[in-house]
Amino acid sequence: MNRAFVMWPDKRLRSVAEDVTSVTDETRAIWADMVETMDAMPGVGLAGVQIGVMQRLAVVDASDARGQAVLMANPEVLHASGQMREHDEASPNLPGVSAVIERPRAVTVRFMNEAGETQERDFVGIWATSVQHQIDHLKGKMYFDHLSRTKRAMLIKKAGKVAR
Repeated sequence: MNRAFVMWPDKRLRSVAEDVTSVTDETRAIWADMVETMDAMPGVGLAGVQIGVMQRLAVVDASDARGQAVLMANPEVLHASGQMREHDEASPNLPGVSAVIERPRAVTVRFMNEAGETQERDFVGIWATSVQHQIDHLKGKMYFDHLSRTKRAMLIKKAGKVAR
């Protein structure tokens, strides 16, 4: 099921999501909805809070062919490379605007997978950018929080004009 997005400035986007204690059929159903919603955007990742699910759930699929989604519960960055990478980031929660954000080029992430097992995985390039973007959402942060106060204010003001 394609789910509706929580729109900025909804307070849920500034809230820290709850840890997932175990992966259940309900969890898998939410992930399936998240993948469908992400693919419909189209986008390369989605965090639960973006659709009002206040659990630490994320999906990422930056593959060219699609259908390679990594399903994550409680993702956390264990290691980030010193080499940085810039990417133009956006969010369906604040449509019509984007900003170039600099993040580590590669990260190692620990998460609970679809089977409920703890897994560690390395992500590089756009995959790493997307994973970090989703983890930010789960912590109540938006991509524009990486901008200066002035640039952030300008971006939010522009989004307001786009919405009208």
